[in-house]
Amino acid sequence: MLYALATLFAFNLLGEFLVRATGLPLPGALIGTLLLLLGLLFYKRLPKSLEDTAGVLLQNMMLLFIPVIAGVMQEFDHLRSEWLPFVLSCIGGAAITFAATALTFRFFLNRQRSKESAAGTEQETA
Repeated sequence: MLYALATLFAFNLLGEFLVRATGLPLPGALIGTLLLLLGLLFYKRLPKSLEDTAGVLLQNMMLLFIPVIAGVMQEFDHLRSEWLPFVLSCIGGAAITFAATALTFRFFLNRQRSKESAAGTEQETA
């Protein structure tokens, strides 16, 4: 688990370094996550320790939101005066996330079905 956490932190740090070095207008964590994805695609498998660590982090994800919620509560006065854009952005962000998830699911479902039908066609011709 320690090796997997070190790997996750290393990719995050690499992303932060690249953002600061190049001036990219993107979060370093996003760049680090994309680099991790590219590394896993190149490696062509997910190491068991990384899978287990990711599972533990996902199971305890709500604990990771506590600092964000505390930060929002510190800005409550500002939020009170600008509540409409905040609410609209929350609703819009949720709608975009929902649509992207549905489209991604549909894409992979269709891809799986086409693979299964191609495999079935090959078996019939053999």
